Formats: sequence, C-alpha cells, structure tokens
Amino acid sequence: MFSLFKSDPIKKLRKAYDIKLEQAMLLQRNGDIRNYSTKTAEAEAIWAQIEALEALDKNAKEL
Repeated sequence: MFSLFKSDPIKKLRKAYDIKLEQAMLLQRNGDIRNYSTKTAEAEAIWAQIEALEALDKNAKEL
C-alpha cells in the first residue's frame, strides 16, 4: 500500500545518467576530451547500476 509513495531508484539513476551524458557531450564539444572520458565512464557506471536494479526487479516479479 505504501509502495505508492516510495521513490523509484531506477528513475533517479536514469536522470543522473542523462545528466552525465549531457555534461560529457558539452565537454566533448568544447574539446575537453579528458574530462569527457571521465564523465562518460561515470555515466557507464550509473548504467551498470540501472541494469543491476532492473535485473533484480525482473527476478522479483517472476517470483
């Protein structure tokens, strides 16, 4: 019943992922390739967390 009021961690991570990718794109446009690669790596780490949570969610729904 109270799960309606819980925030969705996947949704928050997707938003953080989108922000990191946008920051990386702006860094790349400005020619700052070193920081671009850092932001891209951070975005990939967030994406790995998203995939892990989605896998857990899928397994929980199958039970």
